[in-house]
Amino acid sequence: MEEKKLDINSIIGFVLIFGILMWMTISNQPTQEEIDAEKAKQEQVEAEKKAATNGSDAKVVNTPTAVQEGDSTAMAAAQQKLGAFAYAAGLPSANGGETVLENRLVKLVVSNQGGTIKEAKMNEYVRFDSLPVYLVKDDNAQFGITFRTKNGRKINTQEMPFEPSLTKNGENQVLSMKLKVDANRFLEYRYEMKPDDYMVDFSVRSQGLDGVIDGTEPIELSWDQKVRRQAKSVSYENRYTRLTYQHDGTKIDKLAQTGADDEVEEDVNWLSYRQFFFSNILLTDTPFKTASITSEDLVEDETVDTVFTKKYTTKIPLELKGNELAENLSWYYGPTDVEVLKQYEADLEDSIPFGWGIFGIINRYVFTPLFGFLSSFLPFGIAIIVMTIVVRLAMSPVTYKSYVSQAKMKVLKPEVAEISEKYKNDPMKKQQATMKLYSKAGASPMAGCIPALLQLPVFYALFMFFPTAFALRQKSFLWAEDLSSYDVVAKLPFNIPFYGDHVSLFPILASVAIFFYMRMTTGQQMASQPTQEGMPDMSKIMKYMIYVSPLFMLIFFNNYASGLSLYYFVSNLLTIGIMLVIKKYIIDEDKIHAKIQENKAKPKKQNKFQKRMAEMMEQAEAQQKARKK
Repeated sequence: MEEKKLDINSIIGFVLIFGILMWMTISNQPTQEEIDAEKAKQEQVEAEKKAATNGSDAKVVNTPTAVQEGDSTAMAAAQQKLGAFAYAAGLPSANGGETVLENRLVKLVVSNQGGTIKEAKMNEYVRFDSLPVYLVKDDNAQFGITFRTKNGRKINTQEMPFEPSLTKNGENQVLSMKLKVDANRFLEYRYEMKPDDYMVDFSVRSQGLDGVIDGTEPIELSWDQKVRRQAKSVSYENRYTRLTYQHDGTKIDKLAQTGADDEVEEDVNWLSYRQFFFSNILLTDTPFKTASITSEDLVEDETVDTVFTKKYTTKIPLELKGNELAENLSWYYGPTDVEVLKQYEADLEDSIPFGWGIFGIINRYVFTPLFGFLSSFLPFGIAIIVMTIVVRLAMSPVTYKSYVSQAKMKVLKPEVAEISEKYKNDPMKKQQATMKLYSKAGASPMAGCIPALLQLPVFYALFMFFPTAFALRQKSFLWAEDLSSYDVVAKLPFNIPFYGDHVSLFPILASVAIFFYMRMTTGQQMASQPTQEGMPDMSKIMKYMIYVSPLFMLIFFNNYASGLSLYYFVSNLLTIGIMLVIKKYIIDEDKIHAKIQENKAKPKKQNKFQKRMAEMMEQAEAQQKARKK
């Protein structure tokens, strides 16, 4: 390898470069005249700001302090000489200051450092412990844009000083937060708050930064937030705290309820950081091409009080439009209330977990409007009772059909037992004879199951209704202080696994009611169902279920919404009453028996399915005989 040496040309070059650098350093030093002129200019600016604060400018609502006194001249000179981006990259960030945007519904505090919301408070709501509801507070949320300048510096706007300007646009408050290179080159966050509105218009734009931002490097918007606890039950709240988003037009998805989860989605319209009954939602006029989102469960022990329940992060690549940033967005800070969210016509109500498929449809379009109507003129507890009565009366025909089917099976049980005894050594013959009896009598073992299956969508839809009903939040009834949370009649000095550290009365009442309901229905089913040889004794299983189901109800619902337990208590009482009325005044087993005998005497025409089943059974019987031979 050739050894590299310094020749005379290299030495002369280094001397020339050193001389040029020294000349540039000296020539860039401000003269005393420049310093005096800059000081006079700054004093004039301060005088104008003071005059504006005293009322000289009617459009200015408030002029926050962007920089601390004493530092303004030095910072202004440094920013003019080096530019704001280079200055913040090598020296300390903003010196504090904040601006308040507030209407009747929400209060937002915007920090000069980073130019983003550092506090979001709900003005009309309080937590379970009567403290204010803060969706953003104590640095639990960070929002910013990261990019690289053409001179190689990496800029994170969260660390940068923004200059605020608060004005009015009619009745709207308008806050402009500018990160300036100079008077004509800046990055701006613009907030516009309307009266009596949870939605705040928000835009991100740049001017004159085509020579500053390196467009070949990724520009990334990041939004991180730890979700604050607002409800009494940590486990119950955490179950319904989810990151939900809309993408690909109208598709709605959400990240996992527990544990860490991450996704990369395309064409994202909005992202909702749902906090049970409250939400932070970021919307965009033009869908984000891609968004990387993550969710992490922060609750390690649900029996211990916690400040945060989930941690959400979102990273979105941004594109320059005409060599500049131009993004029209919106912020929603408010309740997860279907009546509020659907006003914005952006499908935000889809972020509410109504349930999937038919369950969600019933919940959203039947129970939610029904309860909204009833609660508009009734106390909320009474509205639940009335809604329960309406639902049970609507389902009473299904209950009637189920009970009639059980009564038919009870009447036929002796004849089924005779068939079992007659063909005890020939299962195929026994099955054929039993099915023939059922067909002639117009009865079916499955007839009692089908009505019960029809009630499942209603059961599950109501199960999802109460956790999503914002109207129930902090509404009291009898001893329950909050129908959206558990009621407490006794506090335990210890925690029972799966049960909790308290005793709720509504789950106890619901468990007692379901016990008597199951005794009644299980007794009827055991009386009607024939015992099949070789099959497990269903009577023993049903006897166990009489005690297991109420116990499950007692444990599982002790930490659930008291409104849900109230519904099940009233529902089971009504069902017991309806079944007693059906049994005593509507169903006559003698008439059913006579009707069955009449049906058996009539020639029964088989449909195609029954014919096919008969043929299959005959073929099976023939094959069985052939194997025996």
